[in-house]
Amino acid sequence: MSSGGRISAVMVSYRTGPVLFDSIRSVLSDPDIHELVLVNHDNPTNVTVRLDTMAAAEPRLNVIHTGANLGFGRGCNIGARSASGDYILLLNPDTLIARGAARIMVSTARTLPPVSIVGARILNTDGTEQRGGRRGGLTLMSAMLSFTGLARILPGIRDFHRENEPLPSGPVEAPSVSGAAMLMSRETYRALNGFDERYFLHVEDIDICERARRMGGRIVFEPRAAFVHVGSTSSANILLVEWYKAKGLNLFFRTYSGPAGQLALVVAGPLMTMALLGRALLIRVNVRASQARNRVRARLRLAQRRRNAGD
Repeated sequence: MSSGGRISAVMVSYRTGPVLFDSIRSVLSDPDIHELVLVNHDNPTNVTVRLDTMAAAEPRLNVIHTGANLGFGRGCNIGARSASGDYILLLNPDTLIARGAARIMVSTARTLPPVSIVGARILNTDGTEQRGGRRGGLTLMSAMLSFTGLARILPGIRDFHRENEPLPSGPVEAPSVSGAAMLMSRETYRALNGFDERYFLHVEDIDICERARRMGGRIVFEPRAAFVHVGSTSSANILLVEWYKAKGLNLFFRTYSGPAGQLALVVAGPLMTMALLGRALLIRVNVRASQARNRVRARLRLAQRRRNAGD
């Protein structure tokens, strides 16, 4: 592991929304963070102007404009190449860091062999542990059991997602951790060649964990380092997001499955894609129905106020 201790935070933002600036402020308020490299993927003009204004006033903030949405993994790689720290802390742009969390992750990383990765405890805004911070090994079987919910009801089956398991008191190994808050040394990032840019959005974090383990590294979940992940702030199309997730899963299984898995993927792959797109469509319908109900209620309240005023 690196003998130095400077931490470079790297964020990739694509139409994140107002929480982006809360996230930036939380990172820059942590004195342990040496710098924040923010990769701006096609945010609106007013956001871009505001980012440039912040960067001009804050020497620890380095904003890189790509002019297009190049994907999460590629954006992280662009940011990491520009970072000067001994450690790379990858953060989602809607993540709020608790002071001292990054330093805890570095302390843990220093105890691990080369090509190791440290993940953090990801929290919802209500303080509960969020899904995805600590996960099992991704296989076709574990994915299907998780998607169908069978892993949560069948005896003897351990769910791919482990946020409902007892929280360990200290760092523990986990097959994969979340890219929403992930730390590794600069040497590790280089040894892994960063994220695989074939993954546009989703699954790239599971892939880099898999590659690190295959190179003899350890993947560690650090529960003492907590980050709040606001989530659901981007204006990106949910159907497109789930499509990229499906593509990522299919790519992962094509890359790492054996002959039997490759054969099963012929059937399971399309089913998994349809399930993810169906879920996204259902969420969109529910959101639009809720918005329609709210509009109707607003009109009724307005009509009632007018009637009361007429009385």
